Amino acid sequence: MSNQRYMREALELARANIDAGGRPFGAVLVYQGQVIARAVNEIHSTQDPTSHAEMQAIRKAAHALGRPRLDGAEIYASGHPCPMCLAAMHLCGIERAWFAYDNDEGEPYGLSTAAVYAQMARPPQQQSLPLRPLKPEGEADLYRQWQQANAQAK
Repeated sequence: MSNQRYMREALELARANIDAGGRPFGAVLVYQGQVIARAVNEIHSTQDPTSHAEMQAIRKAAHALGRPRLDGAEIYASGHPCPMCLAAMHLCGIERAWFAYDNDEGEPYGLSTAAVYAQMARPPQQQSLPLRPLKPEGEADLYRQWQQANAQAK
């Protein structure tokens, strides 16, 4: 399959999701030339604000492959991935991401995440969502405990 065909499939998923009452977002995740996962934005049916098409495709692919790393995979998304989805792609090792409609095209319809990207570009202390450190007195060694538990499991 060509890149164009994978993207057309993501767009078909997005259009079908509109017909199902959802948002116009679909995603296709490809690994080693095989479609591993297809997904749509499921916010309307799950009431879960993280159930974006790309996130759902990543979840399905990780489950299908039996591992959290998706190194070498590609994702085709109908719309410009939001910062959450893009971060997830980085964290799981997606090699390449493609999108059909950008944030400028989504803006007139309330479908742009450009404002979130702008917030994320600011230092944490200057973002509209306050992010502050708060470690209770006497708290220590959480990460060392995790390292030790993993070392013992091996």
